[in-house]
Amino acid sequence: MNKLFFLISFIFLAACAVGPDYVRPAVDAPKKFKEAPKGWKIATPSDSFNRGKWWEIFHDAQLNSLEESLNISNQTIATTIAQHEQAQALVDEARAAYFPTLSTALSITRQKSSTSITSTTTSAGASSNSSSTSTGTAAVSGSGGSSGPSTNNLLTLNASWEPDLWGAVRRTVEASVANEQAVAAQLALVRLSSQASLAQYYFELRGVDRDQKLLNETVNAYKEILKLTKDQYASGTAALADVVQAQSQLEVSQAQAINVGIARAQYEHAIAVLIGKPVADFSLRAISYRTKIFKIPLEFPSEMLERRPDVAQAERLMAQASAQIGIAISTYFPTITLTASGSASAKSSIGNWIANPLYGWSLGVQAAETIFDGGLRNATINAARANYRGLLATYRQTVLAAFQDVEDNLVSVRLLQQQQNALDKAARDAKLSLKLVL
Repeated sequence: MNKLFFLISFIFLAACAVGPDYVRPAVDAPKKFKEAPKGWKIATPSDSFNRGKWWEIFHDAQLNSLEESLNISNQTIATTIAQHEQAQALVDEARAAYFPTLSTALSITRQKSSTSITSTTTSAGASSNSSSTSTGTAAVSGSGGSSGPSTNNLLTLNASWEPDLWGAVRRTVEASVANEQAVAAQLALVRLSSQASLAQYYFELRGVDRDQKLLNETVNAYKEILKLTKDQYASGTAALADVVQAQSQLEVSQAQAINVGIARAQYEHAIAVLIGKPVADFSLRAISYRTKIFKIPLEFPSEMLERRPDVAQAERLMAQASAQIGIAISTYFPTITLTASGSASAKSSIGNWIANPLYGWSLGVQAAETIFDGGLRNATINAARANYRGLLATYRQTVLAAFQDVEDNLVSVRLLQQQQNALDKAARDAKLSLKLVL
């Protein structure tokens, strides 16, 4: 027992985790945004920050209601939530390997056996006419009887434990935790993407409603123009070509008004799917709507980059791949298994376990090592390292794409502001022209 105790103590002291310890790699991040005005701040990581109900900044009660329905009923979000719960269960499954396995078994056997009888006969005689003698033996074997039935009761308890000498279990837990965090980031990405898509479709639909109203007014105006042109033609002050041109303008406007209805129906259908409702059971009434434009705070694009869940997901997948390298390396080392078992048996009745039991026990240590595997372990390690390098490149590409998205939106905001100023000037000139014509 003392030797076994010292062996176990040595095993604990020698335990270590093989493989690389994960360190988040550096990326080439710019010191400032190329398209940003002065005063915009540098981004700092905050992927775990609660994004909140960002859509409420638009102060639209109907949009708020749709977003709440999406968070409850969207099936893509529900699927990702289930995947996250599965990832959490896999973490608990990996941590279970830290502990020994205990098992027990109870058996009650009722049996009956028979006894055998063997008889032997020996004879001897002498001849009067000779001096020779003869001897003989005979054996008979058969069933002579049977014993009564008996009952055997046996209770066993077995324990087995494989110490985490080389860190395979620790690396497995590390990989499972990183995977759970990656799925959590994926859940945030799916939720945020669905929320943004819903808001985009909603505003597109309201924009289509406004276009529909404008086109309907245009159609009515062209009808008046056509009527006026026909009157002028009847009085001889307009040519037939003017009538045809006015008729063509009216028909083109009518076609545009019809085409807008297709886009509106498609946006409405997309919203229905996002909130988990059948298309046939959902509709949005057309209303007079004007988009509320709010001022973008200086730190807003930086915070968008800080809180992007796709960047967090790519980084966590890379951490998982790093841990898997350690798991692959640990297969080169022997496994040590500690076993223990105990048993208690009794005859006739279970009560004899207390009155007249028979006990037994055993302790053991087993070491196992693969001597030859045809290069399997080396190939597994190379595959794990290649997977890590690929995910490292994916992570850096994701970060670059995130900076690109911010730069694209910054230049869009700046140029759209200039376009808005030009359109405002054109609208003022058009009003002045209309006033002069009238």
